[in-house]
Amino acid sequence: MTIIDASNLDHREINDKIREAGEEMTIRGCLGQRFIATGASDKKIAIEGVPGNALGSYLNGATIDVRGNAQDAVGDTMNDGTIIVRGDVRDVAGYAARRGRIYVRGNAGYRVGVHMKAYEDKSPLIVVGGRAGSFLGEYQAGGSIVVLGLGIGDKPLVGDFPCAGMHGGKMWLRCAPDRVRFPNQVLARRIEESERAELRALIADYCRVFDLDLDETTSGAFTVVVPNASNPYRQLRVDN
Repeated sequence: MTIIDASNLDHREINDKIREAGEEMTIRGCLGQRFIATGASDKKIAIEGVPGNALGSYLNGATIDVRGNAQDAVGDTMNDGTIIVRGDVRDVAGYAARRGRIYVRGNAGYRVGVHMKAYEDKSPLIVVGGRAGSFLGEYQAGGSIVVLGLGIGDKPLVGDFPCAGMHGGKMWLRCAPDRVRFPNQVLARRIEESERAELRALIADYCRVFDLDLDETTSGAFTVVVPNASNPYRQLRVDN
């Protein structure tokens, strides 16, 4: 396994070393360098320290495992692969993701999953273990977002304006529907018992990665959110 000391490297030098390395590597001493592993495929990359914005942007199949926190735009426009963050992430994680998985053990900032999309069998997944900030799933067009609220106590599961502009995909929130204020353009309802198998399939790998009990994590109240029409802006249009 290759060890990359990033403490005195910029993102271009780090990415050059990633391309030159074999399949598995550990990047140590990460200090906010942006664009790490942009477009990477067929690599297994562990990161010690705090990677900067746009970690794994345009990721194309690689696996990234961050042993701490990450900053904004994790998985920006990712095509495929897996990004694991064992701490918290900041804003705009999964922006315009087209496929792949983002697993966050802790909390996430604003606009998680904004502009996520799906096409045929390509469907991205974001799972947040703690809580998420405002504008969760803004303009979501496909894929799945799961927020589990593990260890957050009485704090709100999500911030303001979740699902604003949502017109595709599905969101799963580990709370009752009346705990969140949703816009009129979505349908938010309690999970049906027949849907728990779908939820289990979505987060089984997440639970394996973070050594969580799948039965316990998928038990209790969940809210399922979907768009209420193919055109969520119909209510804003006046027809002559």
